[in-house]
Amino acid sequence: MNYSKITFLILFLFIGGYTVQAQSLKVPKMDMSSQLLGILDKGADGLSLSSDQKGKLTTDNKSFVDKLMKIQNGSGSDDEKKEGFLNLKNSRTKFLTDLLGSGLFQKYSGNILKSINPLKSKLGLAALAF
Repeated sequence: MNYSKITFLILFLFIGGYTVQAQSLKVPKMDMSSQLLGILDKGADGLSLSSDQKGKLTTDNKSFVDKLMKIQNGSGSDDEKKEGFLNLKNSRTKFLTDLLGSGLFQKYSGNILKSINPLKSKLGLAALAF
């Protein structure tokens, strides 16, 4: 009688454990470019930008991420990639300063840097562009 109770208990725990594992939540992983684009677009929240500024910023964000990924996935040496990221950063800074002005640019950059920090290790050399 005790043997059947122990067997039933072990079987019950095994099936229960399997059921719990089968119900675990699986979060889809976003690719790096989607994550970056989301961060860049969300960084403008609360800045009171005009619709024209938001449109230009969204378009430039997409272009920036595309260029960033092209450099990162390119076949150039590390030094060539560093140079490409720094050039991209400089042109992006000029564009954002012209579009937003220096005050809003500082706020936008601060928002971006706070959000990008957890991804810096995954970005590698591409983190130089921020």
